[in-house]
Amino acid sequence: MILLLGGTSETPVLAVRLAEAGYRVLVSRATDVPLEPGTHPNIECRSGPLDGRALAELLDRRAIRAIIVATHPYALAIRATANRIAADKGIPCVSYVRPPVICPDFPGVQFAAGHAAAAVAAFARARPVLLTTGSRNLGPYAEQAARTGAPLVVRILDHTQSWEACRLAGIPPQQIIVGRGPFSIEANRQHIRTFGIGVLVTKDSGVAGGTREKLDAAHAEGCDVIVVARPATVGERPFADLESLVAGLAHAAVKPE
Repeated sequence: MILLLGGTSETPVLAVRLAEAGYRVLVSRATDVPLEPGTHPNIECRSGPLDGRALAELLDRRAIRAIIVATHPYALAIRATANRIAADKGIPCVSYVRPPVICPDFPGVQFAAGHAAAAVAAFARARPVLLTTGSRNLGPYAEQAARTGAPLVVRILDHTQSWEACRLAGIPPQQIIVGRGPFSIEANRQHIRTFGIGVLVTKDSGVAGGTREKLDAAHAEGCDVIVVARPATVGERPFADLESLVAGLAHAAVKPE
């Protein structure tokens, strides 16, 4: 069986591609946010976070022969954990990472090394800020909003953990947008206009993550964009397309069952 660590929109496509190639696939995602990986009989699913110990136990319990990491490009911790545990178990571990789409010279874009730096840069403009990076890492943005008095609007999934994170950060309900991306250019523009947004904060989540639509909407509405830079990877050579990944799995001597 292959363990597919996913959660992105490519996960169902990759699961079906592997299943049709003859692999048995266990799709694992960190949360219980709905994800439809198809109905192929070779596909199973689980949810819940995995630390190193839990991952090692899962590999043993399900006789996992290889790990594929197809998580969000910013999910550095799970990729590092998967590579380490796979090495300990002597099994292959391959990664898929969406290619970035934002160039440093894109008009109105500023890169920041992390969320703390992004929050400072965003609220230095003294304009309303739209945070589109989810409900994690709200702390620095809420602190800068309180310090500067500039409004903070956040866009989250309709999930208990997301609502609780907003409550703990002091984000009032009227400044919360609920929805599941990727959002269209017009939807992004509508959110910007509704709240009078002057600064949009995003990650470079790739084409499938709706990054281009955010940039185009911000540009059309005259918004500045702060991009939380992707974390650097060490010792990884991730695949940038799914077909190459499947071929790489076969090259690693992991044959269909």
